[in-house]
Amino acid sequence: MARKVGVTVVGGGVVGLTTSLALAEAGYRVTCVRDVPATGTVSAVAGGLWFPYHVEPRDRVVGWGQEALARFRGLVRERGAGVRMAEGVLVERGPADRWWTHGVEGWREAAPSELPEGATGGVVAEVPLVTMPVFLPWLEKRCLAAGVVLEQARVDDLADVTADVVVVAAGLRSGELVGDASGRPSRGQVALLSNPGLDRWLVDDDHPQGMVYALPHPGWVVCGGTDVEGSWDLDPDPGVHAAIVARVRAVVPELAGAEVLGARVGLRPISPSVRLSRTTVRGRDVVTNYGHGGAGVTLSWGCAAEVVRLVGEVVA
Repeated sequence: MARKVGVTVVGGGVVGLTTSLALAEAGYRVTCVRDVPATGTVSAVAGGLWFPYHVEPRDRVVGWGQEALARFRGLVRERGAGVRMAEGVLVERGPADRWWTHGVEGWREAAPSELPEGATGGVVAEVPLVTMPVFLPWLEKRCLAAGVVLEQARVDDLADVTADVVVVAAGLRSGELVGDASGRPSRGQVALLSNPGLDRWLVDDDHPQGMVYALPHPGWVVCGGTDVEGSWDLDPDPGVHAAIVARVRAVVPELAGAEVLGARVGLRPISPSVRLSRTTVRGRDVVTNYGHGGAGVTLSWGCAAEVVRLVGEVVA
């Protein structure tokens, strides 16, 4: 029997794990190397809403997002995955830009009663909402069951990785591994509030006092937020935290009396466009899968499928 081709995926957030699982299911011998467990990555801070936020290029994002949308719909029936379909409203405060609705079934115009003060319109849609502290451990278990070796180590040089093919999916650290200086962080701070029974999400990116979103999960609501490009600060800012809580309570009255559970900060890996391609690093073929901005969850399965295709080209 021919030896299985070995692939090492560098990075163990939602993108790295999904990529590892897709490669293992395609028949490759996969090792996923990550310097921290999935629960320590920016993916663990994510609100988990399927929505292509702060990511380019739109023409490719639509296709990746539609594939991930279909996979997440299928996972709703998977016990323990932490995925559900949830209805909510995307608030508009200006000209409507609804490119993201491609492939989203059954969306409709928001009624005035569903919109906060000052909104010019909105879209009501049912999309996947993923509870990341549940989904990430489930994804790790799926990887292990598929034969993926999960290795905790820090990769500082791809020359140290012994594998037939290397896939770089290490978020913000990816650029330094492949000589790409175009990436940058976008600091996202969120507040966690207890969930009083809220099941509908809301996103109001252009609220005049700052971004507002409320993403309800069993037991808590992820409330935001911020989008500060260039900041590497991982410490929650008390003033920003108080402002987030005040904004979200004003827009979502159901949260007015909800207990504040804490604050979290994550750094979105922003790039001019998603870096999903074959490249060469010091004479070695490498596949890259990073720069997903605020859409790592949203694009995860679609980008993983493309990585499988690209790895197939490398080893052909």
